[in-house]
Order: sequence, then C-alpha cells, then structure tokens
Amino acid sequence: MAKSPDRILDELLVLKCQGGDVEALRKLVARWHGRLRRHAWYLTQDQEATGDVVQDAWLDIIRTIHRLKEPSSFRGWAYRIVGNKAAGWIRCRKRQRAIYTEVAQQKRDVTNWTPDESDNSEQSPVREGIRMLPAISQQILSLKYIDHMSTREISDALDIPLGTVKSRLHHARERLRQILQRNDL
Repeated sequence: MAKSPDRILDELLVLKCQGGDVEALRKLVARWHGRLRRHAWYLTQDQEATGDVVQDAWLDIIRTIHRLKEPSSFRGWAYRIVGNKAAGWIRCRKRQRAIYTEVAQQKRDVTNWTPDESDNSEQSPVREGIRMLPAISQQILSLKYIDHMSTREISDALDIPLGTVKSRLHHARERLRQILQRNDL
C-alpha cells in the first residue's frame, strides 16, 4: 500500500529532527500540535489540562525523538505519549478530589465563621493538617480551593510563574497528605 504524501512528509521531518534539524522540528510541531491538542482535550475534557498535557508531551517527544526507530510510526507514538500524559493528569486529578471535597467543606465552614466565634470548636482533620503546613503552602491551597482561583490567577496574584504555582500546589498537597497520614487525621 502506497504512503500518502502527508505520511512521507512526516517521516522526512522526523528523520531530519533526528539529525538535529531545528527547522524540521518547527514544521513537525506546526503540523501536529493542533491534532495532539485535540486528542488531549478529548481525553481530559479540561482546557487548562489540555495545554499542560500537550506541552509535557512535546517535551518528551523532543527529548526522545532520536530513539524512535521507525519514523513512519511517529503518529501513533506521539498520540501514545499524549495519552500517557493525559492518563497521568487524570490519576492526579482523582487523588486531588478527596482533598478538594474536604477543602470545599472547609470553605463552607469558613464562610459561616465570624471573628467573634471561638476557635475552640472541633476542627476537621484537613484544617488541622493545613495549619501544620508552612505559610506559603497554606496560602497556595487557600487560593486554589477556598478562593477557587485558577493556576493562572494565582500566578498573577502572587506574581510568580505558572510552573511555580503548579509545583507549589503539588508539593503542598503532598505535604498535607503526609501530615494527614502521619498524624492519623
């Protein structure tokens, strides 16, 4: 079966990329970015995640394209990388849901709290755990889950890069999980 001109062009671009041709890489990204983005969207159904997944996938593609033995398999290989990145995002999201649900409950508690109330009331395990975190972790979790800010809004509010926000959120959630497990809260 004869290959289509598009497939032949993709193979040629992959071969050139493997040889270090930056212009070929730019053309490959231009040809495939939209398709990979659409694939990520179908998998995650989340606009912000779509961008993150595709960006991470391109980083992996660029780093490992030299190991692709069959340039004709680029299409399936690239889609598989996006699929794996999306699956990782979905797994992470599921882990976060339990914390998110608890923090959302805390928001309702905070909304009903007035400064005159005694703070001696029984606290939830998550709230106790959050209080054990460093101030920056408390702040980032509060902005994300109590104020419902997107990572972009947090980035703007704190005047830090988006990647730093994501990293701090990840580490804050991880520290909170460890505190909750360690203290059996």
